[in-house]
Amino acid sequence: MLERLSWKRLSLELVLACLPALVIGLLVGYLPWLLLVSVCGLLFWHFWNLLRLSHWLWVDRTMTPPTGSASWEPLFYGLNQMQLRNRRRRRELGNQIKRFRSGAESLPDAVVLTTEEGTIFWCNGLAQQHLGLRWPEDNGQNILNLLRYPEFSRYLRQRDFTRPLTLVMNNQRHMEFRVMPYSEGQWLLVARDVTQMHQLEGARRHFFANVSHELRTPLTVLQGYLEMMNDSVLEEHAREKVLHTMQEQTRRMDSLVKQLLTLSRIEAAPAIDLSETVDVPAMLHVLQREAETLSNGRHAIHFHTDPHLRVFGNDEQMRSAISNLVYNAVNHTPAGTQIDVSWLRGPQGAQFCVKDNGPGIAAEHIPRLTERFYRVDKARSRATGGSGLGLAIVKHVLSHHNARLEISSMPNKETCFSFTLPQGLVVSAESPETHRERDENAI
Repeated sequence: MLERLSWKRLSLELVLACLPALVIGLLVGYLPWLLLVSVCGLLFWHFWNLLRLSHWLWVDRTMTPPTGSASWEPLFYGLNQMQLRNRRRRRELGNQIKRFRSGAESLPDAVVLTTEEGTIFWCNGLAQQHLGLRWPEDNGQNILNLLRYPEFSRYLRQRDFTRPLTLVMNNQRHMEFRVMPYSEGQWLLVARDVTQMHQLEGARRHFFANVSHELRTPLTVLQGYLEMMNDSVLEEHAREKVLHTMQEQTRRMDSLVKQLLTLSRIEAAPAIDLSETVDVPAMLHVLQREAETLSNGRHAIHFHTDPHLRVFGNDEQMRSAISNLVYNAVNHTPAGTQIDVSWLRGPQGAQFCVKDNGPGIAAEHIPRLTERFYRVDKARSRATGGSGLGLAIVKHVLSHHNARLEISSMPNKETCFSFTLPQGLVVSAESPETHRERDENAI
């Protein structure tokens, strides 16, 4: 094991170099000259090793220093150990940088590293996606030249980063910017996409506004009639009319609350058990009688049902979705309309469709029909008791059953509301339920 160089070792080396000259000088004379030659030889040997070291430092490209002897051996060995330590540190630093960049790439936010002047020296993939940066092309560019928003420029120049800055980007994304000094002269800029949060906040405001509006009308009617009954004595005919109107408004509020609870219950169940067998043909048989009663002869209603087509799913939710589509066709189409309801097996799975030849729906309304409280004809929908929640319920039910509501309409020709349940939810002819029913019939 080599040790570091010391004065003791250097003195011993000098003594060993002069010892032969001392012995020979004592025997033959010329002692001073011999000692001078020994010292000069020792200096020449040191100079030669210095030249070797200088050649290795400036000319030689190898990582390993030259080998040495005597007092130069621990020096060259120490340089070699220092090279090994530096290589290990470089590898560790490289691994740390890789881990940092890998972690930054895994973040759900856009991350940009800049100097205090705004010069970019690194950014992750989401920064390229959300902020439109390019890497490594934008390395060394000033971020203010790439994100040209007056609010963002003021935010960086004021250097007050206690609160985040929210901007609407050119791509209509809402981005929340936070800047944190993390090293001397360097900033860590984090941009988070809060578009969905803003959309949810807007939906929440609209929801409460719509609920308040829907409840205010019947409550106003009830309050007005109650005040009128309290202030005067009504005749029998007027009294019956008032009570009938109040009952209608009460039923309307009750229906609205029930639909809100249904929608809330469906949304609160992110995963449902799809192992239950839903007998859709039997369900449609009941709905056909109810639809004919509701229509009271005003529509020509036809059901086309595959009596053996059953599916896996949630019976309550499927009943709610299918009944909403059927009742909508009866309630929102004029007298004389033909309504066709079909439940048949198709190439993609079980297909349900409600068609009518009524006036149809304008194209601009179709994308928004499944929004809560959205109604094409608000006055007519209120007259028929519609709340604008039925199709929202259908949308959420179908999403739980891996399906999607399809809406198409040609004015004064045909309007179709349909969905297709995938083959995986169709009960096959040899399913355990079929065997069980066959055994029960045999008994």
